[in-house]
Amino acid sequence: MTESISLDHMDVRHLLPHRYPFLLVDRVLECVKGDRIRALKNVTANEPFFPGHFPHRPVMPGVIIIEALAQTAGLLAFVTADVVPDDSTRFFFVGIDKARFRKPVEPGDQLILTAKLERSMRGIWKFTTVAYVGDDEVTSAELMVAPETNKTSPKAQQT
Repeated sequence: MTESISLDHMDVRHLLPHRYPFLLVDRVLECVKGDRIRALKNVTANEPFFPGHFPHRPVMPGVIIIEALAQTAGLLAFVTADVVPDDSTRFFFVGIDKARFRKPVEPGDQLILTAKLERSMRGIWKFTTVAYVGDDEVTSAELMVAPETNKTSPKAQQT
């Protein structure tokens, strides 16, 4: 049996290259290497997209929820591969299938982000992802990520 780990906000920042306002995972509640992850995003009224989406009824855009799920899947990929991203190694979001949006996500909600590794083949990692608010499923999708490994960093190319 593989042990479960949790990651605080600083651990998440260490593994994901994203920063405010695009870092969408606050912490990891549970991560089982090579299997599954459960993470948390606190949705606040101060999110930069709420003033325009929509002024009279703020709703978190579906594409932002998908990005939060992709970041969660990326965290599982990094933990599974024992990789810490740097200037020469990243995982990129390369595919989405079967995306479904079931309920709106609003300010004050706690978004629970889950991803399960379905397979890794020829450098493509496929995940089943689901986002919940409480016990309600709000979004689901099959996502794919792939590593980008450049042996020469951009700084090394500058001569």
